[in-house]
Amino acid sequence: MPAYIQGNLAVEQRTENKVKVKETKKIVYRNKTLPVQEKLLYLFTVAVCVVVAGVVIWRYAQIYEMSSKIQNIEKEITKLEAENSILKQKVDALSDHQRLEEEARSRGYSVADPNQTKPQGSTKSSGQSVASKTPPAGGAVSKKTKDQP
Repeated sequence: MPAYIQGNLAVEQRTENKVKVKETKKIVYRNKTLPVQEKLLYLFTVAVCVVVAGVVIWRYAQIYEMSSKIQNIEKEITKLEAENSILKQKVDALSDHQRLEEEARSRGYSVADPNQTKPQGSTKSSGQSVASKTPPAGGAVSKKTKDQP
């Protein structure tokens, strides 16, 4: 190329630099895939962990349910014990001897004399009752058969 470029010597001569592309080969290392047996081993391990975690969570759920039932039963027991103590107090108040005597007198009962004997119809003599010794109202004697009592 000439040194005189477009009427000016002060301008440096430009040369077009060709870009040289250097081709380099890049080595790519590919990871080998896992063998099927190892994949199955990992899958089995994860499945076992999931099953164990499920069993543990299920047991904790059962324990929680049982403890809540126990608490409910204990509350019910305390209520029943309180009710029982109230009922025992009422039984004690109602079975008081003085109150029973007053109630009997108000209903017309009297205290039995120690010399008083039992009525005659309530005792049995020689295996037969008093009612069986008396004749029927019609005056006729009836015979008892096997069919009749």
